[in-house]
Parts: sequence; C-alpha cells; structure tokens
Amino acid sequence: MSALIEAFFDPASSTYSYVVYEHDGGHCAIVDPVLDYEPAAGRTATVQADKIIDFVRAHQLQVQWLLETHAHADHFSAACYLRQALGGKIAIGQSISKVQGVFKGLFNLEPEFAVDGSQFDHLFAPDESFKIGNLKATALHVPGHTPADMAYLIDGDAILVGDTLFMPDVGTARCDFPGGNANQLFASIQKLLAFPASVSLYVCHDYPPEGRGPKCMTTVGEQRKSNIHVHDGIDETAFVAMRTKRDAGLGMPTLLLPAIQVNVRAGNLPPPEDNGVSYLKIPLNKF
Repeated sequence: MSALIEAFFDPASSTYSYVVYEHDGGHCAIVDPVLDYEPAAGRTATVQADKIIDFVRAHQLQVQWLLETHAHADHFSAACYLRQALGGKIAIGQSISKVQGVFKGLFNLEPEFAVDGSQFDHLFAPDESFKIGNLKATALHVPGHTPADMAYLIDGDAILVGDTLFMPDVGTARCDFPGGNANQLFASIQKLLAFPASVSLYVCHDYPPEGRGPKCMTTVGEQRKSNIHVHDGIDETAFVAMRTKRDAGLGMPTLLLPAIQVNVRAGNLPPPEDNGVSYLKIPLNKF
C-alpha cells in the first residue's frame, strides 16, 4: 500500500505542510508545519497548525516524526507546538549545525545557544533510513538552497522535496542565502530527477503564475520535461549562470530575519528575558 499524503496550504507564506501516513489509526509524520506570525503585531498564532491537529485526531494517527526539510526563511515552524500537542520527534538534517553557526554570529545569539543541532530530537545523516509506521523512508541530503536541506523519500514512490524544486512552471529554489550554492543545488536536483519518471514530488511552496491555483504535487517525468529552470538539456553551467543572475535581483523574504531565529531553535521561541518576554532581533544595516 502506498503512503497517504495529506497537504495543508498556508496562503500567507505559500507553504505546503504534509501529513504522511499509511492508514487511519497508524503512525504518521508531519512535514514542514507552519506557525502563523503577524509581523506588524509581533504575534504568533496556531490556525494552520490546529488544522493539522484536527486531521491527525480525526484519523486517529500517532505522530512519530515532525520533519523539517530545512530552516525556513519564509515561515515560523510549528514543530514545537505540535510536539507538545501530539508527540513525536522533531528531526532535520545534521548540517543544520552549519546554519546555526552562521546565524548565531549574525544575530549575536545568547552564549549558551548551541550550534550542534541539539535543539532537535534527531539529526539525519545523508541517506539515513527510517520508518513511519511500516512505511520505509530515506532522508536525502539535497544542499544548495541551504547547506542543510533534506528531501524525504517515502516507500520509493514519493519524495517531499522541500525548497529544492518548485512546480515545473515556477522552477527552482534560490541559492543566495548563507551557505547556499547553485552548483550544489544543480547536483541535488539531478539526484532527485534520477528517480523513475513516475515518482511523485511534493513541493514545500507554490507561487503559481496567473491563471492557475496552487498545486503541491508533480512527478520526476514532468520536471525533466518542462521545469523552466532545469529540464533535460540544461547543463550545470547554464543553470548556475541563470540561478546566479536571477538571485541577484531577488529581495529578501519578508520573514527571513524573524523566522530564522525561531527555526534554528527547532521552532522554539527565543528564551524569555528577565521581564518574561521573548524578543526577536533585527540587525540594522547588515543587508
């Protein structure tokens, strides 16, 4: 039996979160959950995450994993909130330590903030195998967008690709964040597109062009045929030149500065200060 994959779309950040499970009453994994954030008020909310909780409870699922594909720059992670409500282990790739090291320095985080990934319950090694109930899964290291990006292969016929690939008419992820690398992204994409043409690919974001609504799933074959940035026939040199030029014209994601401070902590807010309030830092004149 193939995995069942339920998608949840957050229109504010154009993010897809997923619940991956085998059958009602079994185990599940939650992938890239979103914690709502209102920048003008500095206020978090759990509207999107509560939709996932309702689904998990309605289907009597036991949460085994809370999987992050990377430390997101466009939304806050709801992993901690969901772990408190539903259980499960928060997991990410082991290269998250590289990302933490960069941003600890940028934000001058508290001295006790560890840059070893210990905020997460599990750090995946490249190609590490694991299970979601009886479903076989593999954590694929796909760096390029960031050094720590992971994709999750489920039972050999579906991959949750994170930000590495978008829908074919949207293209590929940017590579200009700290530690990003267009050559690495090209190699990671080729790793994904080497799977059989029928394998389903579930994206983390969709930014649909005018005329179509958001979509979450494509296939290896569709990407190889028609991805606007990296279809068959596009070599590494051409891809890197395109990606570098394109990234140079992109603005910073609206939530990068606040979101990354939460997401390198596995979804925890910064520790409260002596007045009991948590604060996010905005470095001035650094970008």
